[in-house]
Amino acid sequence: MLIRKAYIDEGGLIGIRKINDNADTLLNLLPPNQQIEAEKHISKMRSERRIIEWLTTRVLLFELLHEDKIIGNLPDGKPFLLDKSYNISISHTRNYAAILLHKHASVGIDVETVSGRVSRLADKFISPDEYIDSSRKIIHQLLHWSAKETLFKLMEENEIDFKEHLHIQPFTPQQKGIFQAFESKTGQQQAFQIHYEVFPDVVLTWAVGNDTRSL
Repeated sequence: MLIRKAYIDEGGLIGIRKINDNADTLLNLLPPNQQIEAEKHISKMRSERRIIEWLTTRVLLFELLHEDKIIGNLPDGKPFLLDKSYNISISHTRNYAAILLHKHASVGIDVETVSGRVSRLADKFISPDEYIDSSRKIIHQLLHWSAKETLFKLMEENEIDFKEHLHIQPFTPQQKGIFQAFESKTGQQQAFQIHYEVFPDVVLTWAVGNDTRSL
C-alpha cells in the first residue's frame, strides 16, 4: 500500500510503501512487460523476504512515476535507472520500502525500524562529540544511524567510517525537521541538510546532494 508520494526540492520525488502484499499481488501491480522478467528474476531468489522487498521497490517506483522504468545495480550494489532519467536511492526495513528520485541531483534515503538494538551499537557509529538527547535516546541514536546511512549512499565514496568520517551537528529530535551534517572523508568536507521524520515504528531520513549534471 502506497502511504506517501511527495514532490521535494526541484525535480525530486519521494515515496514510501508498506510491505504488506504477497508476491503474486505485487507481480500483478507491475507493468505487463515487466512481469515476465520479474518472475524469472525472483525464481532465482531463495529468500521469500528478499523477493517481497525486491518486488515492492519496483511496484513503488511504478506507482511514483507511472512509467515503465527498470532498476539496475552497479557492482557495489548501488541502484540506478537504466534510462538514467532520475538518480535513485532505495531503502527498506521490516515493514516499509522507500525511494527517493531526483532528475539532476545525487540522493540518499534510509528508513529504519525503531528498536533498542541501536543502543548496543551506538559507540561504533556515534562519536563522543555528537549530542544525544538522553530523554529520547533510542530515537536520537537511530536518527544518527539513519542519517549516516543516507550520507553513505549520497557520497559514493569507499571505505567510509561512520564514526570518524560522518558528523551530525547537535539537534533535538522532533516529529519531523531538518538537521545539519558534514563529512571529513574528502578534501571538500561537504555539508548536508538531512530531512527526517519520526513515526511510531520507523524513522526516515533523506538528503539531496550535488547536481550530477556538472560531474
